[in-house]
Amino acid sequence: MEKERNSQPIQCKTEQYEATVSVEEYMEKCVDVPTFLECCKKCGNYEKIWSCPSYDFNPEDYWRKYQTFHIVGMKIYVPEDLLSQTFEEEERNEYMKSIVFPHKKELDDQLWAMEQQTHGSIALSAGSCQNCPPEGCTRPEGKQCRHPERMRYSIESLGGNVGLTVTKYLKQELLWMEEGKLPEYFILVGGLLV
Repeated sequence: MEKERNSQPIQCKTEQYEATVSVEEYMEKCVDVPTFLECCKKCGNYEKIWSCPSYDFNPEDYWRKYQTFHIVGMKIYVPEDLLSQTFEEEERNEYMKSIVFPHKKELDDQLWAMEQQTHGSIALSAGSCQNCPPEGCTRPEGKQCRHPERMRYSIESLGGNVGLTVTKYLKQELLWMEEGKLPEYFILVGGLLV
């Protein structure tokens, strides 16, 4: 019965937060490529998705091509009826995906539109690339990206500390799933480099 419920779209209240900072300041305060590269190596997407490390370029050089970083965060509130429940890990992850993924697409589309309207800019995705499900990314096959025009890197894949970004610039706090419970909200963070 719960699985049926998971397959339905889950309506969530959202709030958006934005901040603009110089790339120089952001790099000084929030970018630590070696630390976050080590975190990326522990992820199942490492070297399996084109938007994830390892890269054939230096992430710090990528940041330095731009002057300004416009940060956009979306807070997604988990419906109250789900907050009081305890879930097994697999079911909790399914709920998380059904809550977060539609909003990730919404935020990525918004950032893509901002990029199209701002000459010389590039969007940074809220998390790893989701352009190719269900067929999956071509990287493990050694083939070129199917959608290079839409593939964008995330803040964390370029060494940015999203947790610090959320507290320092968006004045919010990240919450985590604990003891079988969903958090009160999730926060997705992307942005636009100009």
